[in-house]
Amino acid sequence: MAEHDCPSTSNEKTEDDVPPAKKIKVIADHKKEKLEERLNYILSCTVCLDLPSSVCMQCCHGHLMCVGCYHHLLADGRLKDEQATCPSCRVDITRGSCIRNLAVEKAISELPVQCSFCSGVFSRSNITLHERCECNERVVKCRFKQLGCHWSGPAHELDRHVDSCSHSMKSPTELLQCLNSINSQQQDQISAFNNIMNLLSCEHISYTEVQLRPYRTDDFVTKLFYESNRFHLLGQTWAVKAFVTAVEQHPSNPTLSAERGLTYQLLLKSKISEPLEIDILLLRAPYDDVIIEAKPCYTRFTSDITESTLEPLKTRDVNRLLGSKVINIRLFMFQHKR
Repeated sequence: MAEHDCPSTSNEKTEDDVPPAKKIKVIADHKKEKLEERLNYILSCTVCLDLPSSVCMQCCHGHLMCVGCYHHLLADGRLKDEQATCPSCRVDITRGSCIRNLAVEKAISELPVQCSFCSGVFSRSNITLHERCECNERVVKCRFKQLGCHWSGPAHELDRHVDSCSHSMKSPTELLQCLNSINSQQQDQISAFNNIMNLLSCEHISYTEVQLRPYRTDDFVTKLFYESNRFHLLGQTWAVKAFVTAVEQHPSNPTLSAERGLTYQLLLKSKISEPLEIDILLLRAPYDDVIIEAKPCYTRFTSDITESTLEPLKTRDVNRLLGSKVINIRLFMFQHKR
């Protein structure tokens, strides 16, 4: 009897019947790649949509904002005569309701960030030091820039440039010209310092702490201004008044311009029979870290001239001052001899 192949039994499965092996889900690495982006989105400021670089504030509902946007919101509310609110939940924002979030600040400081020069990846707590001092690709200027050299390039090319820089071989006459130019630039600072030192020799010197409170004009389109209570110095009654440049330029919409400044003037409230020559100097108040540039201003008061000219209050923290309930300053007055 011829041998025949036995048919396969029903228990044996062919290759077509075997189900394919399950694919291994490779999602751990995918999540790891996206985690930084997710954290950047979660921890970003609700106003500028960027990660806070220093202090991080939060509203009472936990929405985050960088300290610059926090002061900007308070200043906008002051300029528009409205209550500042959180952009996310519209809860009121005040200095008492918002708190600092230290946990978020520490988390942000450990997030990786790419160097803008060499494309290396560093933590945010170390990126500033790297870009300023350590990165070989950072842009630096020539060591002889004060002598007139305008070269700028990568840090690793600085030594090679210095060896061939023509400004390092200038003649004594050319060096004197450069030094004269440098001295002329510093002359304003020296004269301002000497002016303050000379004022300290005045016969009558007095100072006080002044609080500038916000007020509104009675116009149809109200304007914001600041004014202090009356105070007594040098035997006279005075007051200080301040104005916001953004309000004066755009009365109907003062928040239109991001360039904001403050100007002030001294008001004589008492009557005088003889001219009064006064120098005014405004400085930051005690226990306040707002930096105000010291610049004395001279005014001659008479029976007809009772207001000084408007002088700029030079500071970089205008939004911070506008967002405060009051502006605290220290006022010095120097009376000249007749």
